[in-house]
Amino acid sequence: MTMSSVGSTQKMKLDIVSVIDEAKIKLQTLSQEIWSCPELAYQEKQSHDALVHFFSNESGWAVESNFILATAFRATWGPFGGKGKEDDKTVNVGFLCEYDALPGIGHACGHNLIAEVGAAASLGLKGAIEREPNCPVRVKITVLGTPAEEDGGGKVDLILAGAFKDMDVVFMAHPAQEDASFSPCIAITDCTVKYHGKASHAAAYPWEGINALDAAVLAYNNLAVLRQQLKPEWRLHGIIKHGGEKPNIIPDYTELEFYLRTPMFKDLSELKAKAEACFKSAALATGCQVEITYPNHAYSNILRNTTLENLYKENGKALGMEFKEVPNHFAGSTDFGNVSFVVPGIHPFFYIGSQALNHTAQYKEAAGAEKAQTYTLRTAKALAMTAVDVLFGADTLQNVKEEFAQAKLKQE
Repeated sequence: MTMSSVGSTQKMKLDIVSVIDEAKIKLQTLSQEIWSCPELAYQEKQSHDALVHFFSNESGWAVESNFILATAFRATWGPFGGKGKEDDKTVNVGFLCEYDALPGIGHACGHNLIAEVGAAASLGLKGAIEREPNCPVRVKITVLGTPAEEDGGGKVDLILAGAFKDMDVVFMAHPAQEDASFSPCIAITDCTVKYHGKASHAAAYPWEGINALDAAVLAYNNLAVLRQQLKPEWRLHGIIKHGGEKPNIIPDYTELEFYLRTPMFKDLSELKAKAEACFKSAALATGCQVEITYPNHAYSNILRNTTLENLYKENGKALGMEFKEVPNHFAGSTDFGNVSFVVPGIHPFFYIGSQALNHTAQYKEAAGAEKAQTYTLRTAKALAMTAVDVLFGADTLQNVKEEFAQAKLKQE
């Protein structure tokens, strides 16, 4: 799968830059439309509609609204190229858009910019391929709108429904404080714990009650003690969401929510077992009944693909990005991790002109600022240019897939 010359590949990269620059006003408008109307997980109707409208107004795209999920969409283009090679496999390149917001502080994680990057990169790659008169590879581009990253795991829903089964490689990028081709994102599951006791007057006849708040406090302290014996990279943190109604009523119901995280998905089961022992022992000690549920999909760690990372860094540097060493601190968790175990992909982080931290009011403002646009579109260009390298570099796609297979084996 090689182009006729290195010069042709470089021309396509220049075309990507040109196409994205030509579309910058409508891309910024799309981003602002999403940013100005923050919507929570699985409720992103206006953001969904804005993206569907955007791709429906672009030539050549087949757009499916409400794809599998009510606020997911799919836009596809192609196959294109590979004339006279009908037996060749079409290479399906995927770009992902996120667009859910955080409760209370809106787009403080910059998902409006993630959606913009996915839209821009797909337009850039499509335009560059259309301008290549002798494209030797049959190419398909798929853009997936993936709801509910912050809470729920829309990508996992889409995986289970088969939305990724025919993709060969997938790209997305997440805003942060610096450019990084990779940052460790770890596995996570959320856990809801409910204790049921018996109400009674706390002063007149406390012996008649069964104190659900005592169970919650014991559980919280059990977990605090457990942390001393956890591996340094494991994380266990949570809150008491409901602790009772009034001081003179022994609480008959309490609720906790905890997040459990490990660097590798395979270790989550061990941490879950340890945490459940803490929850159950608190119920036993107080005489309460306990319910332990895992209401959302567990998120996997991201499976690295250094072949893609190195290509992305090379293209990013050509556009002026400055990459530091891979951070040794964790960057939270994402349902892209689950995707990375199904399709080889990349999830770089990108600078948006601010040192504000994600999930803060300051980052919300930075994600909506015009200053972020230059960096956002630069990232989209780097992703699309990396896709060109994968499509037309000698054995590059094969190398990407081989590394993917080997990395999966090491995680099992």
